[in-house]
Order: sequence, then structure tokens, then C-alpha cells
Amino acid sequence: MIELDPIYPEDKDKCYELLCSQLEALLDNETNLIANLSNTSALLNQGLRNINWVGFYLLDKDVLHLGPFQGKVACMHIPVGKGVCGTAVAKNQTILVEDVHAFPGHIACDSASNSEIVIPIHRNGKIIGVLDIDSPSVGRFTSTDKNALEKIVTILENSIR
Repeated sequence: MIELDPIYPEDKDKCYELLCSQLEALLDNETNLIANLSNTSALLNQGLRNINWVGFYLLDKDVLHLGPFQGKVACMHIPVGKGVCGTAVAKNQTILVEDVHAFPGHIACDSASNSEIVIPIHRNGKIIGVLDIDSPSVGRFTSTDKNALEKIVTILENSIR
């Protein structure tokens, strides 16, 4: 696990508030998808506590392909409807999983992961990919994380029109 910069508060609300303002500044006047996904994953990896993977999968037809990320090597292709990421695309909604071992069809890329959250990303009203974050702790992600990460995805979506 990397050591976090002390600039990020332990209080989740304050941490996400800071991450959102930093992301808005970071993505200001930049519209390149890969650059923005890369910096977003790096920022989240730097600021979020108790995670072991953060990154993106990009949709091409009915398959999600690995995009920019921070963490150990990952699954390269995930069919829509499979695993947490594919389910989030199929349902077009955020999926928060407290215990991935209880999620039917979970795809284990890293055996250390125990909880996960996946948020769909849209451009022009269509899903183009997902933000995927894993944690080694069961129950790591809460409604606070869900709401804040959806806001982060909205900031990202606004930068990649």
C-alpha cells in the first residue's frame, strides 16, 4: 500500500471535496480522454485510503477493455454483463459491492481485493466505460463514496465531451 500525502484529510467528505476541486483544476481545458483518465486514476490513487486498484475500462461493442489504471496488473477484457464492471454497464448504474466473494460471477483480477465500486462513464448519453476501484477491506465503500465518486465521474465526463 502506498503512503498517502498528508494533504488528504481522513474525513471522507473533506477528502472528496478536495479531490473534486483538484480534479476540476487538473482537467481544466484538457479534453484528451486517455490523458484525463490517466490523471484521474493517479489522483484517486494518491488521495483515497485503503484501496488497492483504481482505473478505467473502456467499452468497445460488447467488451470492456483495460484503460489507464494504478495498481497491479489487471484483467484486460471484460464482457458486458460479466463481473462487477460488466454488470454496471449492463444495468447502466453504479454497483457497490461490500464483499466481492458474495457477488455472483465476480472476476478476480487481484485475490487481495475484497470490495469494489464501479461507476459508468458517459459521453453524449452513451456509456463509454467505467471507473473501477477495489479495496482489500470488506465493506470499504459506502453511500458517501458512491455519491462522491459519481460526482468525480461527472467532472470527468464534462472534460471529455
